[in-house]
Amino acid sequence: MNYLEIAKDVFAIEAQAVSQLSDKLDAQFTLAIDTILQAKGRVVVCGMGKSGQIGRKIAATLASTGTPSFFMHPGEAYHGDLGMIAKEDIFIAISNSGETEEVVKLLSFLKENGNFLIGMTGGLNSSLAKASNAVLNVSVEKEACPLQLAPTASTTATLAMGDALAVTLMKARDFKPEEFARFHPGGSLGRRLLSRVQDEMVNEPLPVVALSASFAEVVDAISTGQLGIAIVDAGQGYGIITDGDIRRGFTRHKKDVFDLNAAQMMTLNPKSIDITAKMSDAFMLMEQNRITSLLVLNNGKLAGIVKK
Repeated sequence: MNYLEIAKDVFAIEAQAVSQLSDKLDAQFTLAIDTILQAKGRVVVCGMGKSGQIGRKIAATLASTGTPSFFMHPGEAYHGDLGMIAKEDIFIAISNSGETEEVVKLLSFLKENGNFLIGMTGGLNSSLAKASNAVLNVSVEKEACPLQLAPTASTTATLAMGDALAVTLMKARDFKPEEFARFHPGGSLGRRLLSRVQDEMVNEPLPVVALSASFAEVVDAISTGQLGIAIVDAGQGYGIITDGDIRRGFTRHKKDVFDLNAAQMMTLNPKSIDITAKMSDAFMLMEQNRITSLLVLNNGKLAGIVKK
C-alpha cells in the first residue's frame, strides 16, 4: 500500500472539488452578498455534524472580517435558541444533502419569521434548496473517502464557499487591516496596528554607557541589557553599538579592539522613533532599514528601546 499515493489522491479530489466551484457560481451568490450587505441584522450560520463544524469556522471568519455573525446548533435552535434570531438576521443553513432532519425542521420557522435564507447545499432539488432565497451550490462529484461516506471533498468545498463569501464581503466593505486588528488585538497584527511604541518599548533598565566607556564596559552593557545593543550617551544625541559591531570590530581590529572606547565604536544618531508613534510605523522603519531595534525618543530624550 502506497500511503503517499493515497494522500495525493485525496489532494487531487479535493482540489478538483474546489476548482469546480467557480463554474457553479451564479446570480444566487450575488444576491446573497447584496442581501448581507444591506441587512441590519446579523448572519446566523447553522449546520449539523461535520457541516456544523465547517459552519462554526465560516461564522468565525465572517465575524472577524466585518460581518457580525454567530453559529447556531440546529438541535439547540429547535429547543429554544430560535429566540435569538431576529427578523432582520440572515440565516445560512448548511447541509450537503439538503435533507438533514435537524436543519429541515427549522425551515418553517425561518419562513414565518421572515428571515432571508441562504442554503449552502449540494442537493439542488432538496427541501433546503426549495425553501432558500438564495442557493449556493457546493455539490461535488465524489468524496475523497473511498467508501463515499465520510464528508471530505464536500466539507472542503463548503469551507471554500464560506471563505468566498467572507472575502467578497470584506472587499465590498473595503475592510481595512486596522479594522481586522481591532478584532484580533492579541495577535501580531493587532500589535502592529493598534499598539503604540510607548506600550511596547523597554524602558528600564536601559544599557546606557558613556562616550569614554571601555570595550569591556560596552560588552558588559550589551550582555546585561539582553537587548543586543548598548546605547551611548553622546551629550547632544545618542549613539548605538550592536553585538554585530562587536563581531566586526574583532574582524577589523583584531586584538587592538580591546583598546577601543564607545565613542570609537558607536554609530552616531541611529534610527529612532517618537514615543507616541504606532508600532506599525516602528516595524516599517525597522524593515526598511533592515534593523531590529529602534531608540524611542520623547521630546528628543531617550525614553526606551523597541525591538521586532
